[in-house]
Amino acid sequence: MTDARGWHRLAVRLGVEQSLILAPMSGGPGTPELAAAVSNAGGLGSLAVAYQSPEEILQQARALRALTPRSFAINLFAPVAAPPPPSNAGPMVERMARYHAQLGLPPPVAPTASPLPDFEAQAEAVLACAPTVFSFTFGIPPARVLEAFRARGVLLAGTATNVEEGRLLEAAGVDFIVAQGAEAGGHRGTFSGPFEGGLIGTMALVPQLVDAVRLPIIASGGIMDGRGIAAARWLGASGVQLGTAFMLCPEAGTNAAHREALRSAAAGATRITRAFSGRPARGIVNDFFTALEGSEDVLPFPYQHGLTTPLRRAAARMGDARFLALWAGQGVTLAREGPAAERVRSLLDETAALLRGTPASV
Repeated sequence: MTDARGWHRLAVRLGVEQSLILAPMSGGPGTPELAAAVSNAGGLGSLAVAYQSPEEILQQARALRALTPRSFAINLFAPVAAPPPPSNAGPMVERMARYHAQLGLPPPVAPTASPLPDFEAQAEAVLACAPTVFSFTFGIPPARVLEAFRARGVLLAGTATNVEEGRLLEAAGVDFIVAQGAEAGGHRGTFSGPFEGGLIGTMALVPQLVDAVRLPIIASGGIMDGRGIAAARWLGASGVQLGTAFMLCPEAGTNAAHREALRSAAAGATRITRAFSGRPARGIVNDFFTALEGSEDVLPFPYQHGLTTPLRRAAARMGDARFLALWAGQGVTLAREGPAAERVRSLLDETAALLRGTPASV
């Protein structure tokens, strides 16, 4: 039997009607409009601001607050020690030069510094925004940062891709844990051990974490309809987090080429690649993905991210899906159109019908 009490306890703690969380989605799909729509529909909207400056973070939060008085989350990448600038970037720069020429862009420049904003300044901006939840991935922020959020009454949520990471997050004092299954779209959150050790399916990972820690577990990865939510709840999850399920909503910032790729994706269309950022991430296979698959030329994160940013931005403007990071989870073929509020209602209605034991049309 599902832990209905856990689901409702978490909802009360989050200040929402249902423990359904919009996954933070960087790079365009996540917008204040989408986050507000999910929050207004009774879930918890999220803003992904890892690539944004402190000023941009404050602007995003102001835009969100203008659209909803309800709870929301803000997500950052935990600080990752960047390696020194690569001294052997030449082969990758040469590859990028060919792609730049195809789109009429100036020649690429080898990265000499991390393109990511300063984490401490970002965290201060997020704290000033006073979200209900501060969530993070790629690791665990410094204890002093977590304590600053606790002192302001902000809940903390970390991402775990295996049991060891769940235990580390519990020891760090987070309030709940997002169990990122291998099916999830976008970047892998693995921070303890090689990323291959975090490629555990959602339905296997959730009960392992439920048994290993005493914190509420949020199931994430491959959940696209009421069947996935009901299954996660049966396995002991206190909440669910969905991203790909909302990428075709009109409120999402998903660009036209990415939307078309989502609509036309076939089963098995997604794989994990380092091509776009240097860090493993799941997306729909395209030309750039295929050309760099297994290549040793790919630079480490975040330098590869910085090097490919101009190409990806130009491709988005031109609607050229060949060079886009088409992030999506393994459930992409179940993606649906429609306003976010309708998606939330249908997801919850399907789940309720299934948990009552009555047939649900999904």
